[in-house]
Parts: sequence; structure tokens; C-alpha cells
Amino acid sequence: MGTADFLRRLHKEESLQLVEPSESLKDAYHSKSEGFLSSAKLLLDNDRLEEAVSLAYYSMYYSVLALLFRTGIKCENHTAAAMLLKLVFEKDPADLVKAKAERIETQYYIDTELTREEVRHMVLMAETFDGEMFDLVERMTAGDLEKYRSELKNILAKAVKGK
Repeated sequence: MGTADFLRRLHKEESLQLVEPSESLKDAYHSKSEGFLSSAKLLLDNDRLEEAVSLAYYSMYYSVLALLFRTGIKCENHTAAAMLLKLVFEKDPADLVKAKAERIETQYYIDTELTREEVRHMVLMAETFDGEMFDLVERMTAGDLEKYRSELKNILAKAVKGK
């Protein structure tokens, strides 16, 4: 399934919609992101490596949701959220994609070997990523907001037309 087909399906299912920007949802996801990152650090400090990986990823995902809701984008799909980072905000989603793959690997498979250093690196990556997302949110101007909303409208219009 191509990107346009995928986004069209999500839009049709109402899992990807342009909504009113929400400061309260932005704040809630920002807080959730900070909490999950703090928990990932505690888990790492206590050698709970698998759980630390999962919470580091969710910290990153929630920071993206804070950005999306600040912009007025409802997205209920992890893969689409990463796509929107690139398509709407022109940000490289590679760290988010990598963290998601690590989370899936450690959460669903029992033969995954993790080192403390690998997990420490992932937690630091999440901290940097979250900082970049929060900075983008805080520096967003009314002009940026309109630009991002317009970009999503264009993406969805093309997806609906099947392009």
C-alpha cells in the first residue's frame, strides 16, 4: 500500500483528520511525554532495559502527538504520525521509526538481547528528539500553524483523489 492509499484509508476511517488546534491536548501529551521519559530513565537505572525501551519510544510518540494537536491534526496511527513529521513539518522521522522498531522488537519477541549502553543511547535519543519536538511546538507562530494545516489539507486532498 502506497503512502497516498494509506493516508486515504486513515482519513476515511477518521483516524487522520484536521481538527481544531488544542492547547489542552498539546499540554497533556507534553506532560505524558515528560513522564514517560522520566520513567524510562528510572527503568534504565534499575536495569529494566526492555521496559525502558518501550517508555523511551512512547515518550517520543507523545511528543509528536503534542505537536500534532498543537497544529490541529488528529492522527491515531503511529506510522502515519512519523510520515506526517516528514510530509507536513519537514522533520526527519528516522529516530522515531528506529525507536518504534526497537520497541516492537523488545516488546513482542523474547530472544532480543539488549545492552545497557544501547538502551542508554535510546533514552538519550528520546530526550533529544523530545526537546526538538517541544522546541518546534513552542516556537510555532500563527503563520507556521496555518502553513502546517494547509500542508495537511493538500496532502489529504491528493490522497483522496488517489495521487
